[in-house]
This record gives sequence, C-alpha cells and structure tokens, in this order.
Amino acid sequence: MQDKIVSIRAQQIIDCKCRPAIEVEIVTESGAIGLGAAPTGTSVGMHESYVLRDGDKSTYNGLSVHKAVDIARDVIGPALLGMDVFDQRAIDQRMIELDGTPNKKRLGGNTIYSVSIAAFRAAAAARAIPLYRHIAGRDVKTVPVPCFNVINGGRYEKFTQAFNEFLIVPYGTDSIDFAIEMAVAVFHRLGDVLTDYLGHKPQVASSYGYAAPSDDPEVLLELMQKAIDDCGYTGRIAFALDCASSEMYDKATGTYLLKGKRVSTEELIAYAKHLSERFNLVFIEDLLDENDWAGYSAAVKALPRTIVVGDDLTVTSLPLLQRAHETRAIDGFVLKPNQVGTITEALDAYRFAEQHRMLAVPSGRSGGVVDDVVMDFSVGLEVPFQKNGAPRSGERIEKLNFLMRANARSPGCRLFDISSLLRF
Repeated sequence: MQDKIVSIRAQQIIDCKCRPAIEVEIVTESGAIGLGAAPTGTSVGMHESYVLRDGDKSTYNGLSVHKAVDIARDVIGPALLGMDVFDQRAIDQRMIELDGTPNKKRLGGNTIYSVSIAAFRAAAAARAIPLYRHIAGRDVKTVPVPCFNVINGGRYEKFTQAFNEFLIVPYGTDSIDFAIEMAVAVFHRLGDVLTDYLGHKPQVASSYGYAAPSDDPEVLLELMQKAIDDCGYTGRIAFALDCASSEMYDKATGTYLLKGKRVSTEELIAYAKHLSERFNLVFIEDLLDENDWAGYSAAVKALPRTIVVGDDLTVTSLPLLQRAHETRAIDGFVLKPNQVGTITEALDAYRFAEQHRMLAVPSGRSGGVVDDVVMDFSVGLEVPFQKNGAPRSGERIEKLNFLMRANARSPGCRLFDISSLLRF
C-alpha cells in the first residue's frame, strides 16, 4: 500500500495554557488528512529537542511560532511532497537530515514533531482506522491504568513544595470506566479534605490539580489517603510521585530543596525510601537531577518497593536509554515523543526499553492539546499505565474519554492488570 503526500500546510494555534503552538495538516493522494500539533512542557529537560519560538515580545510575550509555521510550509513541505505517508521512518529521517543539528534547533523540534504526527495520522486515516490500531496492527486487548496528577507542587507564596506531582493510581479494577470513576470521586473528595485542612477552598494550581497545602510530601500523601479511604477505595488506589528534582537542584552545592532545607543526594534517596515504606507508591519519577547518573543507580538499589522512573534523565532518547540500561539507572522511563522530536525516534526508544525490560510510561505535557498523539501511543502499545493530569480541563478530560472509547470499540478489551508490576 502506498499513498503519496500531496500537500502540507501549517498554522499557529494555542495550547491549553493559551501558549502558541504549531499545527500541521498533511493531505495524501487518496484524500487522507492528518493533523499534528506539538504540546510543550513546564518541567523541561535540558536534553529535550529545541522548541522554536519567535521571541517577539510584542506578540504572546515572545512565544509565537510563526517562524515554525513558515519552516513547515516553505522548507519541510517541499522536501516531503511525493513521499509515501506509510514510510514514517523515511519522512522523519528526511526532516532530521534537513535540520542537521543534534537537538533540532535549526527547524525546531516542535516544527518537526508536528509534521511527524501529521504524517502518522494521515497514514492511519488512509487505512480508515484509529491511529492506535495502526500502531498495534490489530484490535487492542488492554488500555492503560491512568495516573492522575491531583496535587501540584512548586513554588508558592509562603513555601515551596519540592515535589512537582502527587498522583493517584486507580488499579484495583479491570474496568477503565470504573477506574476513572474512582479517580474522579477521590479528586472531588480531596477538595473537601483540603478545605477542612486549610480552612478555605484549595487553589487550582498551574497544572489544574489542587495547589499543594504544605511543603511536606507526607502531609499531602496523608490527605490523599484520607480522600481515598473516605470514598471506600482503600487498597484499590495507590500513589505515584513526579519529583522533577532538577527544578530544585543547586549545582554549586550539589543539594536539593526538601521541606525548606537543602539535602544531599543520599538524604533525598533515604527520604524517598521512607515514603515508599509508608505509602504504596507505584513509581517515583525524576527523583534526582537530570545529570546525576550515579545517584539514580544508587536509588534503584535503595528503593525495592517502588519503580524508579526517569524523564528529564532520559528524554525519550535512545542513546540516553542505552546508557540508563548499561548503568542500571532506572526501572522505566516516561515516554514523551515531543522530547525527542519524531515519531520514529520515540518508537525506537520504546522498542529498546521493551526489549530490555524497562517500563515505558507515556505522558502528556502540561501545555497539552486535544487529540494528543500520546494517547494513541498509550493504547496502541498496550502499556501498563500512563500519566494524566487532574480530571479537570477539556484536553485532560478528552484523554479519559479517549481511553473509554478505545476500550468500548475493541472487542474483549479490559484495563491492564498491573498487579504483577507492583512492588509494595
């Protein structure tokens, strides 16, 4: 089967945080259409592909992407015309060669990735099947357990909560519909629990979860556990953490912020061990700085009750995943295709991880878009679990509806049983 690309157009749109993003449309000879838009993150690893923005402070405070739009239309477009939309590797390789830089700085990682998604979607459209089925090559048998970022850390007026994301993982069911129902109930109940704790309603944080009410991670996990218990879901919902510790790392002293104090790598690992022994943690992501390879290897040995996951450390990069495997630095990685900048490179990273028994945890970005291709990755690759935002705001809700639709439209499909992966 072959279907040639006949047109490529691009425009500027906005993401869920009203920041400009580039959207690309590819049309093929058969009339198939594919749309692609690259999301952007708030916690961004230094090794991620380059996000090209205009830098003109008079429009969107410098965040506009008109340069990227022009490049997609005038540079990448002509180079891809006539190429077979089913040859994703050749399309992505052509763009990588056109760019010629290690981090896609010349054309923009966001530009290249948006075109890459558009081609991927056009190929599925040409076959008249959902993209996740195009990825799987058949009907899917499982959908992943969604992990919900319900409390957001970061810098607040009176304190800094050093850990970035506090997640609930509703795993004690074989139904995606009920898993989502449990998470929604706990999220709403958590609002009441936080109101009682604070004496007023909690703020909505930048990633749409509740603003952290304390700089102590244990306090937050206790409040989350109370909400779970109040809903009657004890033993059916566990926790996960995204520490995003590169954001709190001081290179000069080699220390991390934790509960208002500076601590060493060894102290932070010991604290994580304490948390993992007290609470049921499915995984801990980005516990250490993105360049602390020795620390990650030590953390894997020290934390037998949880899965140690890298994000800023590995940025969906095959060379970095190979290094992580050789040094036994992580048990799994967060799969964010926009970090590396093409569909092909992201799938290569995934396949390497799968071959070497490293878990892949697909995740959207804080600056999300509706119809995020990461959802097709999650379902099409049949991964055990994925990261979601809080069950609030349109593009995050759409991800949940996506899982329920994919499940309903795939005969015999069920929620992935992650019990064999749990270490607590």
